[in-house]
Amino acid sequence: MLEEKIKEIFADMVVLKDPQRSEYFSNLSIPSYMRDWLVMKFSDDEGDIDYDSVRRYIKRYIPNREDFEQYKFQMVNGETVQFLARVRVSVDVKNGKTIFELPDFGGTRGGAGGVVAFDVADAWQDTLLRESENWGIVSLSWMMEGTAARPKGVITMVGYKPFCPYFIDLDFYRDARREFTVQEWLDVIISAIDYNPDGYRNQNGEVSETAKLYFLRRLLPFVEKRVNLIELAPKGTGKSYVYEKISKRGWLISGGTVSRASLIYDNARKTGGLLTRFDFVGFDEVQSITFEQPGQIQQALKHYMEFGEIKGFDAALTAGAGVIVLGNINADRFDINKNMVEHISEVFGESATLDRFHGFIPGWEIPRMTTGLIAKGWAINTEYFAEVMHALRDDLSYAAIVEELLEYPSNADKRHMTAIKRLCTAFLKLLFPHVQSVEEIDRQDFVKYCLKPAIDMRAVIYKQLCMIDPKEYDVPSKQIPDVSCK
Repeated sequence: MLEEKIKEIFADMVVLKDPQRSEYFSNLSIPSYMRDWLVMKFSDDEGDIDYDSVRRYIKRYIPNREDFEQYKFQMVNGETVQFLARVRVSVDVKNGKTIFELPDFGGTRGGAGGVVAFDVADAWQDTLLRESENWGIVSLSWMMEGTAARPKGVITMVGYKPFCPYFIDLDFYRDARREFTVQEWLDVIISAIDYNPDGYRNQNGEVSETAKLYFLRRLLPFVEKRVNLIELAPKGTGKSYVYEKISKRGWLISGGTVSRASLIYDNARKTGGLLTRFDFVGFDEVQSITFEQPGQIQQALKHYMEFGEIKGFDAALTAGAGVIVLGNINADRFDINKNMVEHISEVFGESATLDRFHGFIPGWEIPRMTTGLIAKGWAINTEYFAEVMHALRDDLSYAAIVEELLEYPSNADKRHMTAIKRLCTAFLKLLFPHVQSVEEIDRQDFVKYCLKPAIDMRAVIYKQLCMIDPKEYDVPSKQIPDVSCK
């Protein structure tokens, strides 16, 4: 039985998933990556959970945004408050101080920021300063600084403990993967991100590997840097959930107005935007999102999606975030041979921008979310699996293997090949993480599970380009190249 195999091999990294339990945490607005950690922390070996302890922990350590005013009151009256939060830390070279802000409570502009005590910054510099954002238990106090003539109150981070409950050992993970068949591994991944593999069935009621593979395309930006995707789907297929709740490393924009400063680079504050802080940035229901100065954002995005470079007026940064566009589509558009992108957004619908997307996901091929698709039984902890995917992003060995395996014309279109290689590499990391050389993968498996899906995903983008700009793209020199496996 697969569940027992998962329990035996992954041991300390498994959790008992239950639809009613998932609903309980969803009602508390607790994301999956935090839910599984809480379940493991407060459940016994049989998976039974102590809900009273969970409630007490959440009440004490996981506040809502509106709780921060009460925290400020406690701090200015001499108390030290402690809670779990997302933290951004930077060094202000003008005054030599290390500063922090808590974006989920309004950030510096909302009064949720201050100074990091030197001993805290010194002790945790590898954690706090190496990445743009971190999660951890913060201890905050209110202190006076400045001069006697001009005193100034400031919130000070006097303690920090990173929320990193798992040590990610990729060698262990690779060895564990060797114990599963490809078909078993598909189910391992699907259950790890809160879905029930048995729910992926075709019209005849049979479990469908094809449907599972369409669904897993959503995870490619989790394991490979700068994978840019478009997914169009009917409502209710769960696309928002995957990009918003599975990992703390991604960010999903849902409605509202997006500025160049928030997305790309804030010239006034000289700080990078969302693309510099996350593994991927998604635009949910992109038709409902408004862009300030869309022409400027479009130009900046085209440059970033091509070169991975964020540019401000006087600075340039590199980043690795993928750009994900999610849109709802009517049933009469469920056809890759029709123009599906004409209404998605003026920012993304122009051909030169569209060409920089690597692949397309036909969301109508993914089952609509039902209670039967919610994970149940023993599975890999979502937070652990999300951190494994994040760690795989830095491993360059898979790209080298893909390069060695592929054969293509010397004059192949560069953007097509960049897309196919990047998608192939992501599929390899996701489905065959144990492969460390070309000798370790079956060529038929590589073609079926990596190369062919990558070509298919890019081919849809190319078809759309030919429809919206035929003079530029519907020419022999820009066709999808003949790519094969050596």
